[in-house]
Amino acid sequence: MITPEIRCQSEVYLPLAEISRAFRRFYAQSLSYPPHHYSSPFHAALSWADVYGGLPCWLQQTPNPADFLELLLAYPSLRACFLFYSFLPKRYNGAGFGRYPEQATWLLPILNAWLRSGKRSIRCLDAACGSGEGTWELVEMLGKSGWQLDQARVEGWTIEPLEVYAASEQSLPHDLKRQQGYRLRVSYMKELGWSERVCFKAVDLLDCNSSSGAYDLIVCNGLLGGPIINAPDVVAGIVKTLVEMLAPGGCLVAASQFHDGWKKKTPEELLRGLFEISGLRTEQAGEGIAGFRI
Repeated sequence: MITPEIRCQSEVYLPLAEISRAFRRFYAQSLSYPPHHYSSPFHAALSWADVYGGLPCWLQQTPNPADFLELLLAYPSLRACFLFYSFLPKRYNGAGFGRYPEQATWLLPILNAWLRSGKRSIRCLDAACGSGEGTWELVEMLGKSGWQLDQARVEGWTIEPLEVYAASEQSLPHDLKRQQGYRLRVSYMKELGWSERVCFKAVDLLDCNSSSGAYDLIVCNGLLGGPIINAPDVVAGIVKTLVEMLAPGGCLVAASQFHDGWKKKTPEELLRGLFEISGLRTEQAGEGIAGFRI
């Protein structure tokens, strides 16, 4: 237990601001792109004791931050694991697959109905795809609903390049058990050739071109109204961008597993209103809502 007294003692002898500056330099030198620090263990920490106490046991090599940095510099495999742990935190990616089962149940007949209606191709986007498990679930649904390889195209977008790598390679060096399950889950789809129809990109939804394509289905789970995107005008801007990227008759789906505090700040009714203001016909879609472009 990290008590207030422990935090005070930690700040006296190991001031977090100084340690954070050192780790920011470490991140900057270790990565080939400017890191997004809001996911790192230092972003909301109250003390070095909180940072160290929150590390998984395999990273708790030494409580001395200087010694810990030396270990990270000396051992590339440990450094890689720490970087993935820092920028793919479990709180952002949860348990991986199956996070929104009711949404998947709602989507499956929609995808099947589009195929039966004579639609010849489908283009899907998983906006804020994280490490890609939800994107691959979408691929599974396309296969189950009857879509063929040459008819479908699926993209996964995330702002974090390490997540792009994780999604593309099903690589999670900081969580090997989850990596093993991930690769096992998608192996059948890859054998069928679906990996040729899936791509992942590093895209900032706050600064992307809404004319990048017309998508029949856009899924945006775990982003709108949470710890990263919560300012009302920013949420509204992203919704507007996503709606502009929908093809006529297309569908935008959004859900989250944020705790009640975030949901009070950005309730589902607010998102539904933003969808409707943007011209979408809305309905409940499992754990979240859906909007159809008329």
